Amino acid sequence: MDHKAPAQSESFFSNTRCPYFPCHKGVAPEQFNCLFCYCPLYTLGSQCGGNFSYLENGSKDCSACTIPHHPGGYQYVLEHWPQVAELAKQNRKP
Repeated sequence: MDHKAPAQSESFFSNTRCPYFPCHKGVAPEQFNCLFCYCPLYTLGSQCGGNFSYLENGSKDCSACTIPHHPGGYQYVLEHWPQVAELAKQNRKP
């Protein structure tokens, strides 16, 4: 499969009207990418590569992570997409 580099409009979206914008500190508002509002790498658990912790109830807390919102985050997610696809394949119903 041949992948072209995405146009800016396909890899960046900033929702400055969101009441939570910016939802993470550490990224300049004009560079804050909302495309992955909910990180698709969450399901990778400790293999996502982000700055996370686990809460007492076992939930993953990603509030200190800026990877999907930072410039370059789109490419980072794409590079880890095969791991997400493999999890989906493993959890596929016959």
